[in-house]
Amino acid sequence: MLSSLVVVAYCAECTRADETVRQGYRLAPKAFRAAVARVEPSLVTIETFGGVGPSSGRAQRGVMSGINRPGEGPTTGMVISSDGYIITSTFNFIRKPAIITVILGDGTRKVAELLGRDETRKLCLLKIEGVSDLPLFESAPRDQLRVGQWAITVGVGYGDEDPAVSAGIISATHRVSQRAVQTDANISPANYGGPLLDVEGRVIGICVPLTPGSQAVGSGVEWYDSGIGFAVPLAGYEPIVERMKKGDVIEPGKMGITGKPADAKTGAGVVVDKVMPKSPAESAGVKSGDHVLRADGDEVLDMKHLITIVGRFIAGDEIALELQRGEDTIHLKVKLEAGLETGAAGEPAPKAPEPD
Repeated sequence: MLSSLVVVAYCAECTRADETVRQGYRLAPKAFRAAVARVEPSLVTIETFGGVGPSSGRAQRGVMSGINRPGEGPTTGMVISSDGYIITSTFNFIRKPAIITVILGDGTRKVAELLGRDETRKLCLLKIEGVSDLPLFESAPRDQLRVGQWAITVGVGYGDEDPAVSAGIISATHRVSQRAVQTDANISPANYGGPLLDVEGRVIGICVPLTPGSQAVGSGVEWYDSGIGFAVPLAGYEPIVERMKKGDVIEPGKMGITGKPADAKTGAGVVVDKVMPKSPAESAGVKSGDHVLRADGDEVLDMKHLITIVGRFIAGDEIALELQRGEDTIHLKVKLEAGLETGAAGEPAPKAPEPD
């Protein structure tokens, strides 16, 4: 008799749980619409005209006063300050457009100036003049993000009256050298620069085309609507924004070494193969044959892991290294630089191992 009561109680609990799930599915679209409505006043449509590179002629989408638009079409941006600073993706600025216009939420069109760029996160900063009291958004605290929670992408670069919306989940919280949140919500060029939202309408990050392990221009587009997309959180990003306001270009930091796996005797880590002449690594005292044990306090597992660790930093930053040289343990700080594209003897850097 007791066991029968337990079964009945269990079944009743299952029924309530199933109804809660069904109710959640029914209410989800309403929650998504409310989240989008909360951030919509801060969304802008960005159009670019002219620029370097080939043009496909007047058949290409977007002609203004006879100037072809060779970019990827309109895209999305976010107002980040009430006096007219706007953040978006670098994707639509690869060809250095001659004219940039921004359409605000109320339909007002403004000419914008491209200020600085962050090549490590594929973000750039625009400025429009003659505005004040522009509506702002609320950011979601990054430490509260959880794998599996709802995520919503929003784009206004499609030309429709209403924003385009796609929903999914957060699939990882610290991807691409901890710079990005990963989502399976669809992301495409028309909403690069737009927000990834939580169900409360708070901005998790700005959608950008990123590829783990690659900083190449245009990389990341291969994930277009694939179920793998990335958004860069803005929490703690204020110092970089201040640099971009001055026109700075933020570039990946490099040490100037190639490495090879440690052998069975030395264990985990990376053994330095070549040190580029006049590189940050050479200036800091790194030598060929050094065994890299730790970088930025983390134990180095292999060359790919070392590249990931160094990827957290930008040119001008210092990274702490712990090296084994013979019987000695050596601690060095290497000030990273940008643009180290050749190997130790000046020849093109080998594909594997990659320069870090």
